[in-house]
Amino acid sequence: MKIALIGKIHEDGLKILEKEKVNILEINNLDENSLIEKLKDVDGIVLRTAKLNSKVLSECPKLKIIVRHGVGYDNVDLKYLNNNNIALGITSTSNAVSVAEHVLTLFLYLTKNLHLSDQLTRNGKFQDKVNLPNFFELYKKNILILGFGRIGQEVAKRCLGFESNVYVYDPFVDNQYIIDNNCMPIEKKEGFTIADYITIHLPINEKTKNLISLEEFILFKKNLILVNTARGGIINEKDLFNALKEKKIAGAGLDVFENEPPPKNHPLFSLDNIVLSPHNAALTLECRKRMAIESCETVIYFLNKNKKLNYNNIVNKDFVKQL
Repeated sequence: MKIALIGKIHEDGLKILEKEKVNILEINNLDENSLIEKLKDVDGIVLRTAKLNSKVLSECPKLKIIVRHGVGYDNVDLKYLNNNNIALGITSTSNAVSVAEHVLTLFLYLTKNLHLSDQLTRNGKFQDKVNLPNFFELYKKNILILGFGRIGQEVAKRCLGFESNVYVYDPFVDNQYIIDNNCMPIEKKEGFTIADYITIHLPINEKTKNLISLEEFILFKKNLILVNTARGGIINEKDLFNALKEKKIAGAGLDVFENEPPPKNHPLFSLDNIVLSPHNAALTLECRKRMAIESCETVIYFLNKNKKLNYNNIVNKDFVKQL
């Protein structure tokens, strides 16, 4: 049995594969031709961020499963996998806490204007603190969560700890389930008009691309903090730049971009009311360990038909005959 690791993972995951005495192929050259050459005889793949399109996958006749080291899978041709009875796995239980903490970090950083206070103190202007702009509490504020999956639910728990009013928009989740989690279901447009904070936890697809653009920025409150740790392209970056520059909203936090990596001269980089990170919200040490372990276990359990397999980790179970 041969397992390819495309991109580096934590050694705790490697230990699982070594214990099973499988043939491990570590791949760090993500060039398409290199992938085609090296993957032609693998049974399973643990995948970080490389793109596996139909051209690459069609050259993998033995492949039975790909497991994403994470939860998003827009870098894999799912249609091809479905048509060829190849399973797609994710690490569904690993990253929710890390991303939720990142969201709250962005909320607090932007709300408290921490960078301005830090600069003032470092520049010997301690007594000038009265000239700092107003900053605020999360207490009793309206927080809108777009998408109530694993990460959205973890964000909600933490916001409730601040005694915030937590609203949820997710047409695929039963309203009673949202209520049972001490949150309030709300329609998207109404949520946009009342929110003090918005955090996005949705996949990128035809319905969510440019979900937030010029029309939505007109609806938002001027004190809004907007955070996206999901996928780039859900917020129209040009419209976000204009909204921030013209102070139509108070601030934004982005961990994801429409094009990754973003260009060095990206207009958003010139603004001081946005906080940016390099798509690493889920990459705490603890989370990297969990994702490495879960992805390697899923590959091994699937290939060995082990009853320990978490079937919730298989995205396309309806298309995979050997499950």
